Amino acid sequence: MLRYVSGRLLGLLPVLLGVTILVFLMLRIAPGDPLIALLGEEAQGLSRAALEALRVQYGFDRDPVTQYLSFLGGVVRLDLGESVRTGQPVLREIAVRLPATLQLAGAGLGIALVIGLSLGVLAAVYRRTLIDYIAVVVALAGVSIPVFWSGLILMLYFSLELGWLPASGYGTWRHLVLPAAAIGFSSSAIIARVTRSSMIEVLRSDYIRTARAKGVGERRVNLRHGLRNAMLPVITVIGLQFGGLLGGAVLTETVFAWPGLGRLVVDSIRAQDGPLVQGTVLFIAVVFILINLLVDLSYALLNPRIRYG
Repeated sequence: MLRYVSGRLLGLLPVLLGVTILVFLMLRIAPGDPLIALLGEEAQGLSRAALEALRVQYGFDRDPVTQYLSFLGGVVRLDLGESVRTGQPVLREIAVRLPATLQLAGAGLGIALVIGLSLGVLAAVYRRTLIDYIAVVVALAGVSIPVFWSGLILMLYFSLELGWLPASGYGTWRHLVLPAAAIGFSSSAIIARVTRSSMIEVLRSDYIRTARAKGVGERRVNLRHGLRNAMLPVITVIGLQFGGLLGGAVLTETVFAWPGLGRLVVDSIRAQDGPLVQGTVLFIAVVFILINLLVDLSYALLNPRIRYG
């Protein structure tokens, strides 16, 4: 097992290096002067001498390779620079917004798992019945309906019509319900579809027929033997969904004014805060990669044949 984990970690290094290169190039490949793109509106009114001094300060006077090595050294030291807008370290800005994103991602994934796994299992067990058709329609609706539209509908009904929940904001569990429901319903549709197809394939297996022939109860066959062995592709989808949510549900956070990482990226782009955009995108990419690593390691725990393969 240790050898398998070590191999996966070593394979992660080139991916992380590639991410740092792409993030570094974000400001450099854009048309125009990268210093002007970095400073944004603050560049207006500065003299040529002041711009040249800032060019030296930010290292834009050096060659691209030297600039990248300096940027990579900062990443290794967990120094992503400072926000142009606030003057605070980028990591501090991310740390302030991360708890809100964790709350939203955790609640949304919890809702997605309850709805998605339930619909997927029911659709597979009662295949080609009314239950299956209803589950497929619900899953199709979840995939097709944009999350911002479902968020607006939830806001219109539960906030404006009924007055049960606040329409936007952050602070209490009541503020969390609507945005979590919006992203949870969208994610549950994908989980339900994958669970259904994986469960159908497993329930056709020989060992399932053998278990039924031995008189094992149908509930135990479906949940213990069927769902457990159908979880590998489902875990892949769950990991991707959770990584995406941790990366910031941009539309949901914007609609509900939720102060997470997704909204931080949008606000930084509007303010032309280059270092904050660059640092936040790098952080999101690294989190997504680490989530995928954990998913890979979970395969080895669920199926020992993988780590010996």
